[in-house]
Amino acid sequence: MAQTPAEIAVVNDYEVVVRGVAAMLAPFMDQVRVVELDLNRPPSRPLDIALFDTFAAPQEGEGGDMLAALERSPARRLVVYTWRLEPWTVRRALDAGASGYLSKSLTGRELADHLLRIHGGEVVTPPLGGGDAAAYRTNGATERTWPGRDLGLTERESEVLALAVQGCDNTAIARHLYLSPNSVKTYTRNLYRRIGVTSRTQAVLWGIAHGFAPDRGTIRPAHPGGGTATHSDGRSQGRAGMRSGEAAS
Repeated sequence: MAQTPAEIAVVNDYEVVVRGVAAMLAPFMDQVRVVELDLNRPPSRPLDIALFDTFAAPQEGEGGDMLAALERSPARRLVVYTWRLEPWTVRRALDAGASGYLSKSLTGRELADHLLRIHGGEVVTPPLGGGDAAAYRTNGATERTWPGRDLGLTERESEVLALAVQGCDNTAIARHLYLSPNSVKTYTRNLYRRIGVTSRTQAVLWGIAHGFAPDRGTIRPAHPGGGTATHSDGRSQGRAGMRSGEAAS
């Protein structure tokens, strides 16, 4: 008898991000079925797995700790989906209650396979060899999306801008992204040049105008992998989804 697919909620603050992950997993709905997309909130019901995409998500304190919120969520298992592969970040997530810790360098096929293993009771993590050397491999990168990608921004530049829009200064951005202050300054200078601004205020206003303000709400696809989606306020949304700049309820 065929195994029942694992029911998955994808969680992040940005609709374009959760829709991108759902699109990666759509061809493998016989194994993992994305049934809910949650924007700036935990899953609404006891699904099998909450897959937490860490894009521009504050990881500690300041009222923005989504990991802590997910610990209290009704999902049976929490899985972190991230670029950060150092052993201490993996251990921190497992200590917080995560059942898996998966790299964004995985292809859609690999991601589905790992989620199915976690659904079966395994704790799946990357090889704990240390370092962040694999963090920006492009394997599978064309399968994902993020705010600003269609405007020429790298994922890291977009994360820096998204956190600035959320009110973080460079020190907080460095802490959230586990970067040095000098690295944040470098990303910020590159970002300013790409979008044609010269100050943080101008960058934040540009970000708000181009979809970098966090979304909020829950989206439940009418059927896995596409079709009509329903927002938490009952609005219908077509397969293509909203543009990056349109906020969910």
